[in-house]
Amino acid sequence: MRKKTSPISVILVSSGSRGNKLLFRYPFQRVSENTSSATSKQRSPYVLNTSGDSVEDQDGDSRYYAKTGIKGLLFLLFSDSILATILATKSDMCGKKFELKIDNVRFVGHPTLLQPPHTIQVSKTDPSPKRELPTMILFSVVFALRANADASVINCMHNLSRRIAIALQHEERRCQYLTREAKLMLAVQDEVTTMTETDGTPQSPFRQILPKCKLARDLKEAYDSLCTTGVVRLHINNWLEVSFCLPHKIHRVGGKHIPPEALERSLKAIRPYHALLLLDNEKALLAQLPLDCSPALVRLIKTCSAVKNLQQLAQDADLALLQVFQIAAHLVYWGKAIIIYPLCENNVYMLSPHANICIYSPLAEQFALQFPGHDLPSMLAKFSLPVSLSEFRNPLDAPVHEAQLIQMVVWMLQHRLLFQLHTYVCLMVLPVEEEPGLWEEEPPLVTRVTGRSLSTPSALSFGSPTSSDDMTLTSPSMDNSSAELQTGGDSPLNKRMTETLLASLTEHERQAILRVPAAQNPEDLRLFARLLHYFRGHHHLEEIMYNENMSRSQLKTLFDKFRSVLVITNHEDPIISLFQSPPD
Repeated sequence: MRKKTSPISVILVSSGSRGNKLLFRYPFQRVSENTSSATSKQRSPYVLNTSGDSVEDQDGDSRYYAKTGIKGLLFLLFSDSILATILATKSDMCGKKFELKIDNVRFVGHPTLLQPPHTIQVSKTDPSPKRELPTMILFSVVFALRANADASVINCMHNLSRRIAIALQHEERRCQYLTREAKLMLAVQDEVTTMTETDGTPQSPFRQILPKCKLARDLKEAYDSLCTTGVVRLHINNWLEVSFCLPHKIHRVGGKHIPPEALERSLKAIRPYHALLLLDNEKALLAQLPLDCSPALVRLIKTCSAVKNLQQLAQDADLALLQVFQIAAHLVYWGKAIIIYPLCENNVYMLSPHANICIYSPLAEQFALQFPGHDLPSMLAKFSLPVSLSEFRNPLDAPVHEAQLIQMVVWMLQHRLLFQLHTYVCLMVLPVEEEPGLWEEEPPLVTRVTGRSLSTPSALSFGSPTSSDDMTLTSPSMDNSSAELQTGGDSPLNKRMTETLLASLTEHERQAILRVPAAQNPEDLRLFARLLHYFRGHHHLEEIMYNENMSRSQLKTLFDKFRSVLVITNHEDPIISLFQSPPD
């Protein structure tokens, strides 16, 4: 996956009054330093030497082969003039995505027009026209990829090419930066060509261009960053910043990459009851921000906490909820944060099957430095089975121990060592041949779920109103129906609404629900009917609490009353499980 997402090469081409030119390419091809006298046949000095006899330079192919693992690619055998002709498009194609596949190589770029072609023509009315200086019409930063590269990688590379092109176009109009750099590159190429013809020693002009040309060094830095971290930060002409993130390199869980499509789906499914967990400390994260970043971003980072949901975060940071969603998605996309459920005493966590539990692992050393007196293997052993944070509560402990517990859980979540289990409810009616009398013999709900008590203890002093029992945030889409069902007592209107809500069930399911003793209470039956669409195993307990403005104890009481027709399961939230366990 790492090689499939890395570019093969970056190429800068231009077209103008002097024709099509390949200004720079990296990595540049190897050139044999020791030419054999037996090799009398003329050969292009830039043809790839696949024999492996020549010494690999430190800036060219040796690092290129290490990063891509590709040798003998067809396009490396093309001369510079052929590549310039292929990649320098016509003016009509400027401002659009350029994509060309040749055998096992795919070229992706964004041709950009600097000025219309007619501006370089010499005036025919002037009897003694002066010869105009060479003029560049268009240019393009092209990335060479594997032919079988994923469509999302191709789109990302086009996006980076477009961003660099926009910055270069701006600097060209402001101070003719691209023209100066192009003249310097061409001058070095002419100089190296002259030297090669004189002494017969082949040299790569691109090696000589690197120390002299800022733009060439920027392109090399972009290539190196794409092959390693996936994060590109350039300052074109030491003025305009170009930032880019290749999500295929950044988002990894358990040694596997998270597909960008799955990441996008997860970000679109974020809800106000979710929380944002920063993967780095506040000072380090703020130090990485550009000087002209949004003040709202800085304010959100300073206010962010693992015990605050996004709605509370928006209130504390004095930002609109939509803006908080956008900033949160931005931080997640750049690999600076993940989405979790806010920490509270009722959260159930378990050790990730992909966690590194070695005693002398680097993570264990980091944990020991972060929390003196505690070791990571012992802490992870406590989460071998699903455990609620309330079970760690000791009334005799000082508040500082509780705060340290939160910090340790946050640290383990940041390093993907734990994942959270949520409670889901499914309506399941026994077959007709089963005896109804068996339903009443089932144990209470609290003893049927993972063998642990799910009763709600008193509030744990986590120092935040994010405790699940206090999370009674209203949902405008649900308030009206809730009010209609809760007022009027056992009125005919409520009876009809209850019957309407139960109409989606089969006759057998309706009869089974009505035979439950709790169904004789009209209020319990109306509440059960109102929540019926949540009992398909797709909505966890916390989501129901948020949407219906209900407490955890209310829901658990209802589940216990109708336990004969409900099945309780515990598993990960599909929305946030992407950030806690590797995708299949």
